[in-house]
Amino acid sequence: MRTDSPLAAKQRGMAVISALLIAAVVAVIAGGMLTRQTLFTRSLEAEQLRVQGTARLQGGLQLSRQLLRDARQRDPLTRLGQPWAKPIVIPGSGQIDTPFEGQLEDEQGKFNLRNLVANERVDEEQVRAFERLCQQLGVAAMVRTRIVERVVEAYPRLLSPQRVDQAPKANTFNSGRETSPQADNTPLAPTRPMLRTLQDLRSVKGVTTRLLDTLAPYVTILPTNTWLNGNTASAPVLAAYVPGLSLQRAEALVRERDGGHWFINRGDFVNRLRMPELETASVKVGITSDWFRLRGQARSGQRRVELEALLQRTEDRLPQVIWSRVGV
Repeated sequence: MRTDSPLAAKQRGMAVISALLIAAVVAVIAGGMLTRQTLFTRSLEAEQLRVQGTARLQGGLQLSRQLLRDARQRDPLTRLGQPWAKPIVIPGSGQIDTPFEGQLEDEQGKFNLRNLVANERVDEEQVRAFERLCQQLGVAAMVRTRIVERVVEAYPRLLSPQRVDQAPKANTFNSGRETSPQADNTPLAPTRPMLRTLQDLRSVKGVTTRLLDTLAPYVTILPTNTWLNGNTASAPVLAAYVPGLSLQRAEALVRERDGGHWFINRGDFVNRLRMPELETASVKVGITSDWFRLRGQARSGQRRVELEALLQRTEDRLPQVIWSRVGV
């Protein structure tokens, strides 16, 4: 009977171990390659869905602009019964399974915080209107005061607004100091960043996510001063905007308006207030709107891409996109 030498047995054992090690290394390499391939495939699918979602968002944005333009051409009024005010839906398809769902909001149906400063002056009437609205919404007095201060600090304003209309005396000059005879006519530079959305108020002490959610249906921030649209404003905003108008009376006006009796012009709105003692020149309520906000989303499976955009409508062309924001 033949027996192997100890050296030969040792060599065979090492060969087996080497083969096992090689097999293990190959398995690890193959597993790594498979993992990388899976991650690459998922990344490619995610990027494809993102591109498809973004494309569908742009389609929803363009449709929104067209709806606003068509409404202006068909009706001089801006009111809630028009096609732009209905939910915007673009169904998905077999190739692009990313249906778009969106909604346009009339930002001139809300209280515009930009109106707190007009012609480089703090507008005390608008400040009081904002305070009345905050009282209705249960916003603490200290918090609403801080909000007003934050808004005012974001815009140029005159040092002494009550004196700016006085004619300057002869032979005076502006030395650049606050004591200069002409200093009252020199606006103070903004001391805080300009506000773009309500979310920019988060830095104000006392402003919480819950408070912003409370303000959102009634308050906005636009790039310019605007009138309120009486055909789209809610009862709380109307009651705050018109001094002496009770919330109950404002609710009755809104029910009448939404029942089909739209305000046809500013005079019609003032007459239907039935407030003969009201100084009508101070009622900055109209019946048209130029500023709208689009909120939309495109879905594909569990993935969702969101869009928010501010649109400015003009007379003779498609509404301009002032800014837009896309997020996942």
